[in-house]
Amino acid sequence: MKAIVQDVYGPAGVLRLEETDPPRIGEEEVLVRVRAAGVDPGVWVLMTGRPPAVRLMGFGLRRPKERVRGRDLAGTVEAVGSRVTRFRPGDEVHGTCEHGSFAEYAAAPERLLARKPAGLSFEEAAAVPVSGTTALQAVRDAGQVRPGQRVMVIGAGGGIGTFAVQIAKAFGASVVAVCGPDKADLVRSLGADEVVDYTRDEVDRDGPRHDVIVDVAGCRPMSLLRRALTPRGTLVLAGGGHDAPGLLGGYSRALLRRPVVQLTTRQRLRGLTARENADDLAELGGLIESGAVRPVIGRAYPLAEASAAIEHLAQGHPAGKIVLTV
Repeated sequence: MKAIVQDVYGPAGVLRLEETDPPRIGEEEVLVRVRAAGVDPGVWVLMTGRPPAVRLMGFGLRRPKERVRGRDLAGTVEAVGSRVTRFRPGDEVHGTCEHGSFAEYAAAPERLLARKPAGLSFEEAAAVPVSGTTALQAVRDAGQVRPGQRVMVIGAGGGIGTFAVQIAKAFGASVVAVCGPDKADLVRSLGADEVVDYTRDEVDRDGPRHDVIVDVAGCRPMSLLRRALTPRGTLVLAGGGHDAPGLLGGYSRALLRRPVVQLTTRQRLRGLTARENADDLAELGGLIESGAVRPVIGRAYPLAEASAAIEHLAQGHPAGKIVLTV
């Protein structure tokens, strides 16, 4: 099969298209004929090995442990393991894999897959798993958004942000979307009630009025974010700033500074490490099929141009989700 592989950490130029053997599946895994794969900041992190802490987390100290990049996927079931009960060959599915989706075939655990929502293309379905699950867990679990609340989404025009805006609206909130002027019309079309152009105004321009802030962008200090939050509001740090310096990069804000600041405030400060699972994919599927949520594809690239897709992501502020077609 054709796959995008790498043998060393580095910029997008370390990726190459190569013929390799299809993956073997275990008893609880599904072999998926990949039709589309999503591109997200986690792909950039594992490609570059930055921040350095990811190398110490088991992904490979000197070189990537897994050669094939990518996690999001959508495609058709080719074969199933002996203990798989929910799928059979021919089913259309989407979800995440653990050993690389930038390939013609991928092995994915059954627990990380769901049926492709009716009416979605494979490209749209591949945009959902990582970004959609992150947004759902940020709004539903970490933010505990309720009807009538005022919710700010920072980074509203990106892969996670476009989902977060729509999910918060579906939960009955009034949504303030923070994005650049080029994405204002997009986020309004997704249901945002107000738009803050960060090139003209800062997020605290209206004072402490927001019950929940979901920060996907990951580049603002907590002191600034807290000034836009009500005295007992909730701040969800859902983005880390993947290219920030230091051992933990931008994740140091949520992992180190947040617990210390939490000791001094009644505001709820929540870091988010999303966990993909079939139940959340099914919930997202219901929201999509009801019309409350739609995936936003910013740009699609063929598999052979994976390095260009990741470079586009790394340049910052893509609209919606970037996907690869296979």
